[in-house]
Amino acid sequence: MKISRALISVSDKTGVASFARALERQGVDIISTGGTADLLRKENVPVREISSFTAFPEVLEGRVKTLHPRVHGGLLYKRGNPKHEAEARERGFEPIDLVVVNLYPFEATIAKPDVTLAEAIEKIDIGGPSLIRSAAKNYESVTVVVDPADYDLVLENLRDNNGETTLKLRERLAIKAFIKSSDYDRAIGNFLNKEQTTDASFSLSLPLTVRLRYGENPHQTAALYGDFDRHFEKLHGKELSFNNILDISAATNLIAEFEEPAVAILKHTNPCGVGSDVDLRAAWEKAFATDKRAPFGGIIICNRPIDEPLAKSIGEIFSEVIIAPDFEAEARALLQKKKNLRLIRLLSPAGEARPKIDIRSICGGVLVQDADRENQIARNVVTKREPRKPELDAMLFGWRVVKHVKSNAIVYAAADRTLGIGAGQMSRVDASRIAIWKAEEAGLSLRGSAVASDAFFPFPDGLIAAADAGATCAIQPGGSVRDEEVIAAANERNLAMIFTGRRHFRH
Repeated sequence: MKISRALISVSDKTGVASFARALERQGVDIISTGGTADLLRKENVPVREISSFTAFPEVLEGRVKTLHPRVHGGLLYKRGNPKHEAEARERGFEPIDLVVVNLYPFEATIAKPDVTLAEAIEKIDIGGPSLIRSAAKNYESVTVVVDPADYDLVLENLRDNNGETTLKLRERLAIKAFIKSSDYDRAIGNFLNKEQTTDASFSLSLPLTVRLRYGENPHQTAALYGDFDRHFEKLHGKELSFNNILDISAATNLIAEFEEPAVAILKHTNPCGVGSDVDLRAAWEKAFATDKRAPFGGIIICNRPIDEPLAKSIGEIFSEVIIAPDFEAEARALLQKKKNLRLIRLLSPAGEARPKIDIRSICGGVLVQDADRENQIARNVVTKREPRKPELDAMLFGWRVVKHVKSNAIVYAAADRTLGIGAGQMSRVDASRIAIWKAEEAGLSLRGSAVASDAFFPFPDGLIAAADAGATCAIQPGGSVRDEEVIAAANERNLAMIFTGRRHFRH
């Protein structure tokens, strides 16, 4: 059916004037609302106000303007159905063949810092989703456009089909419209559910970014959803795998802890070593010295652009992925000689790229929690001896790393580097022993080091092992029923110890 009448009402006005002008030149009667109508008139596009079409004024500060039987009747009546046609004539329903709508920017509004509930509610579109659903339901006769990117496609389709759109295009646009409406409602529901702390259900809809070759293992299918490519750009190398993406995310979460220049090495999402220095090559050497075996085939991330000296150093070992805010030309040319190496540019600050929620699949559903982005700690000194400044710096460095190590987690650290890391053990004393063994294997002394634990020491044995290895201070959440025993063991060995009041389990 030839398009004779269009209703255009958009918040995102990108390209709408030229689109409407092209429609008008094809003899399409254009109806519009509010700001869209004002814009079209300024652009000399003939337009009818919605109130003249409905014979009813916009009311309630524009909250009610398209919610009218003449609008939805003109969209929903079945063309070619004798009963519908007769009723449409009787009621004065003029056909609306094309709806062009995009919605109030609710998601952009709630993304603003300190947005109020009242401000968010005002950006909940009512008329727009109603128009979209009415038009999409009757896609056999009505074309619905919710994305400015589709304007040219619609115009081309009209030109190729003598002023009509094809059923195939209408079907495709209707599906897109329903998905858009669903995503919009989901964003509103999730926001209100969080703001009001209700027991409503959780839902999430993300666009497909790319289908992956396989998942964690070759027999598993996998895909990436969301806006990963808004934060990361692949500059070189093969396509990213499922495991690469997990590691990139873990590395970004870790490096976000550091404002000072830092280099981190990870393997299977666990830190192998972290170093900090204004000289990036020195930072790398500190990180690499922690464990020279595990980084083979690992992930390297730096929070400063990678220069040629650093590229030469890290290029000496095989890595799967190297991530940085940028790569100097000489460094990039050097690293791109390795065809199996993936170079990733971090497009957003690491802190912005980090997820806000953590979702885990479980038998029978999913677990959802706020992501662990907590950086504030109490620094409650519980021992007789206060930590000296170098000790405090070492404790805080270790604390920033240990929250990214699989539990049970122990990290031995100096003020600018890790010295030994023990990850994922069933007992905390075993994690400590592994960290000590790794330091010994690397030829690193733990004398004067700080020991960081992601959760409390349940018994004094883990702390005693740390003291025997040379640690002079400890940082841990506290909260064990045996805290007094652990504190006593620290005092007996003249250790300084801080309770943070924050646990950082990472299962």
